[in-house]
Formats: sequence, C-alpha cells, structure tokens
Amino acid sequence: MSFDLGLILSYLPRILEGLGVTLMLWVIGSALGLAVGFAVAVGRRYGPAPLGWLLRGIVEVIRGTPFLVQVFLLYYGGPFIGLRLENIPAGILALAIYAAAYYSELWRAGFDAIPKGHLEAADCVGFTEWQTLRRIILPEMTVLVLPSMVNMTILILKETAILSIISLPELTLSVSAIGTQHYAFVESFTVLALLYWALVEICGALGRRAEARLSKYRFAT
Repeated sequence: MSFDLGLILSYLPRILEGLGVTLMLWVIGSALGLAVGFAVAVGRRYGPAPLGWLLRGIVEVIRGTPFLVQVFLLYYGGPFIGLRLENIPAGILALAIYAAAYYSELWRAGFDAIPKGHLEAADCVGFTEWQTLRRIILPEMTVLVLPSMVNMTILILKETAILSIISLPELTLSVSAIGTQHYAFVESFTVLALLYWALVEICGALGRRAEARLSKYRFAT
C-alpha cells in the first residue's frame, strides 16, 4: 500500500479553499478575542467591583467548559434564545468568545507583572491614569505577555478543527472528506497534519520576530 500523492494533488483546489476558510476563521476570531479579552481585563482592573465579579464569572465558565460544547450550544442551542447564525459567523463568534476568555487572563497577568516602581514613577511626574496606561503599562506588558499570546494564538488555530462539527468547510472538514470518499485516510490526515504544522511554525516564527523587535524597543527606551 503506497502513499497516493496524485489523489491529494487532484483535490488541491478543495484543500486550498479549506485552508483559506481556516485562515479567515483564525485571523478574525483571534483578533476579536484579543480585543475583547483586553477590554475584559481592563474592566476587571479598573471597573467597579460588581462588573469585575461578573466578568470573572463569565471567564471562568468559558475556561471551564470544552470548546466543543460551546460550539454546540452556540450553533444548535442559539435558536432557542432567538440567536440564529450561519455556520461561518457562528464559528467566528465561538472562536472569539473562547479566545477572549484566555486572552483576558494573559492581559490580566500582564497588568500584574508591571513593577510598582514604574507606576509610582509615572505618578510622581504627573502622568494621568490614561497616560500611564498608554506610555508605561501597555508597552511593557505587551513584551511580557507576547510569548504566551503567541502560544494561545497557536492553540486557537488548532481549535478551528473542531468547527468541522457544524459543517463549516474549513481545512479539517475539507481534507477528511477526501479520506472518507476514497478510503485514503493516511494520505488525507498526513496532509492535514503537515498543513497545520506549517501554519504553527509560521505563527511561531512571526511571534519570535515580533518579540525580538519589541524587546529592542523596550530596552532602547
């Protein structure tokens, strides 16, 4: 039994289409999650206590339940509360909510990691709270949390595979369908693993490059 490369090449357009959908879901879901996660972290740190308790509860629920269950509840349970979404918007929203919970914890850890002496120095020179956030906290915390952010972004990429359960034509569904149709499971899942590995390596390389550049900026200032 040999590896049928010709079969994979004959389905290359379908594979590339699924890859494009995966990239779209990953980029949009991660970007939304990053922004919402930051807003949640800011709300927990600077907002009133009841808001902090509410946000913490939501984050704990999301982090404490499997992503698969969240996708099912959003897509199949949404209509029971009047929320009807097509599979692509549902996939993006599910990824964004899931990512936001974890990103918010990383942002929160970044806030806590800023040395108190830096904040006291900003207060001594008359910085407002907004100036301290923009000029002291954000630059420093971004460097501190970037490695963890990159790791989380890689995990979100791999979680996109779960969205195949709602018939979303992303990479996993597109490639696994080839194996099902032709009983070529070795070929299809080998290609699937290689494509995800390539995406992870690219993301990791970009993250290391960004970390190096931000570190130079931090020490230069």
